[in-house]
Amino acid sequence: MGNVVRHPRSRPSTGRARIVPLVLAAGVGALLLSGCSGTGEPKSDGHTPDASAPARLWPERSPAPRPSYDEDERDTYDAPWPSHGMPRVPSGDIRKVPALTIVKAQVAAGKYPRGTAQFLQADRQKINNCGTARKQCPVLTPQYRDVTGDGKDELLAGIEAGNDELVLWIFKVRNGTVSQILDIAVAPLSLEVAGRDVITREPSELTGYDTRTVYSWDEHSQSMIARVSDYVAVDATSTRKTTP
Repeated sequence: MGNVVRHPRSRPSTGRARIVPLVLAAGVGALLLSGCSGTGEPKSDGHTPDASAPARLWPERSPAPRPSYDEDERDTYDAPWPSHGMPRVPSGDIRKVPALTIVKAQVAAGKYPRGTAQFLQADRQKINNCGTARKQCPVLTPQYRDVTGDGKDELLAGIEAGNDELVLWIFKVRNGTVSQILDIAVAPLSLEVAGRDVITREPSELTGYDTRTVYSWDEHSQSMIARVSDYVAVDATSTRKTTP
């Protein structure tokens, strides 16, 4: 499959020598504080979500190769916009609509905000032919997880985009209409869902390290945003294919 086309101004201006992990999550210190009632007695902060082990997405997909040269940091984008031409879902259950129908509607919209993945015409044709040419279909088996915490599953759609890249789209039903809440293009070594977090792990430009990014639901922007991005040391015992 061909390359994904991006807006030329979309790449963030970050330094190549970044060594210190970048932690974007706010309010971590609040987790260390305990609340008290007016009488000095401890009070509950409410129900704590049950911890869950990461669930691997598309484990059969081969990990991306480790580059033998320095790469610019890959682009990641949040997507707080409504999707055009989507079917109505009065029940609020996104499983009621075929995942391929949603993906095709997003591709057919043809109007992408600055910085989002835009497919070449040949790639768009492959997606549109998925119903009849399954072997050439770049759309992976749909995954469903509740990543927003509203008690309803969202659709996680993966699309092979060439050069070991994968486009990850996440959709939710809002007011009876399907809306896109995440649009990223990554070269993943792995993709996981842990609780409500979506975690990507990619080869980094630093020898001996991978890049790990954690996306989670943000109520204010009504989208999945990157809350943590850091470097993770590579296990010396692991084997991974490399580019020649």
